[in-house]
Amino acid sequence: MPLVPYALARPFLFGLDAEQAHEVTLGSIAALQNTPGQCLWWQPRVDDPVVVAGLRFPNRLGLAAGLDKNGSCIDGLGAMGFGFIEVGTVTPLPQQGNPRPRIFRLPSAQALINRLGFNNEGLAAFVANVQRSRSFRAGGGVLGLNIGKNAATPIDRAADDYATALAGVYPHADYVTVNISSPNTQNLRSLQTDEALAALLGALVEQRALLAQRHGRTVPLFVKIAPDLDEDQVDVVAQTLQACGADGVIATNTTLSREAVQGLPHAAEAGGLSGRPVQEASNRVIRRLRAALGPRYPIVGVGGVLSGDDARAKITAGADLVQLYTGLIYRGPALVREAARALAAAR
Repeated sequence: MPLVPYALARPFLFGLDAEQAHEVTLGSIAALQNTPGQCLWWQPRVDDPVVVAGLRFPNRLGLAAGLDKNGSCIDGLGAMGFGFIEVGTVTPLPQQGNPRPRIFRLPSAQALINRLGFNNEGLAAFVANVQRSRSFRAGGGVLGLNIGKNAATPIDRAADDYATALAGVYPHADYVTVNISSPNTQNLRSLQTDEALAALLGALVEQRALLAQRHGRTVPLFVKIAPDLDEDQVDVVAQTLQACGADGVIATNTTLSREAVQGLPHAAEAGGLSGRPVQEASNRVIRRLRAALGPRYPIVGVGGVLSGDDARAKITAGADLVQLYTGLIYRGPALVREAARALAAAR
């Protein structure tokens, strides 16, 4: 179990600006990973293997993309007991993202609002960081790499950015996630419509075939979608994913809805809302996807996981795997073991 309980660290971190706390935490993890200092948060991984999309996951709990945008903390985060880690979103070129402040805590709702805007150091730095990671994957952990487009790239040229990013991350990924659902890049969610999604996925699946020949292996392609889609839109996404040859779907990203946090401090801030308030919207989309996709199509459930019961609810809704992010900020590493054990017990 972790040497330092998160309850001791949280008051210090929550006393800082949210983005400053994020930077302090990741900086510490990056500096101490793969050293004896990692015992501060290390805990044993729950053994609950499952095969999804042809990949063997040591357990069904993963870290969602967005926490480690530059892939600099893969081994350290993996030491918390995750079965899989997803890092990014990475864009071809470095970009600063939106102006600060751009992350806001809503503690009474166990939620965050962020409008980061794919801030990252770019593809070259990202790949170099991924290549430096070693212990997580050596221990059987699965690594997903999440790709997006630069803010300055017109939406009608988005496929060019995704293709560049796919080619760059392909040799280093166990799976690749195509992020078309962040609310913080202008017009990005328009790529979830039927024609736009079919065109994008068609191009990427075609490129994936060429990359598979070059590298001697086929890397699964997942697509991350929003929780704000209605049932008809979810059905269209499901049909397009299957028709175009995508290998899985991640449901869901953050929400634009503020219904659950009205009147709270920071509730009116622009950006995507995550944490407890997105839980039911995410589960609704998962249920609809499972009904539309059938029993075997891979679904990763994410959104509002703050307990073991929340993780099990994703599986009940129809997910094969579960990710968390905001819950880690509110609960710390103990949530990882709690949720992974709950998923193992739910078999």
